[in-house]
Amino acid sequence: MTEFQVTERAVIDAPVERVWEVVSRTDRYAEWVAGAIEVTDHHGIATVGRTYAERNRTLGPLRTDSVWTVVEIDPLRRRVDTGVGFAPLKDVTSIFEFQPVRSADGREATQMTYQVEYVIDLGPLGLALDWIQQPAMRANMRTSMANLSTLIRSETINARD
Repeated sequence: MTEFQVTERAVIDAPVERVWEVVSRTDRYAEWVAGAIEVTDHHGIATVGRTYAERNRTLGPLRTDSVWTVVEIDPLRRRVDTGVGFAPLKDVTSIFEFQPVRSADGREATQMTYQVEYVIDLGPLGLALDWIQQPAMRANMRTSMANLSTLIRSETINARD
C-alpha cells in the first residue's frame, strides 16, 4: 500500500470570509471544481458528518460517481472531506486550508492550500499509475482555484452593478 499526497497553493483575490462562503456550499462545486461535472446530491452548507455526491471526470474520457463526507470544519481556516468512488485511488481525503493575506496592491486576499491524500494499493503498478495521473490532478487543482477566483470576482462585479 502506497500513500500519496498532492498539494497546490494559490492566492484568491478575495477576503477569506468570501472564499469560505463559496467553498462551504457543496451544491456549487460543479461551478468551480475542475473535475466535477455535476453535483448530484448535496446538503447546501458543508456540515460535519453530512455527505454530497458528484459526477466527475477522471483520466481522459473516464467518468465516475463519487460520494464525499465532510469530516472536519474549522471555520475560515480548514475543511476536510473524505471521498469514495475514485478507484484505484482509495482513502481519498481532500483538505482545503485558508489564510488571510494581502494582495500586492494591499487588498484583502486569501492564500488557499488544496491538498489531496490517497492510497493506491497496486504495488509497482500503483507507482506507475500515480506518475501518470498526478500531473493531471495537480493541473485540476490549480484550475479549480483559478475557477474559484474567477467565480468570486464575477459575483463581486455583478453585485456592484
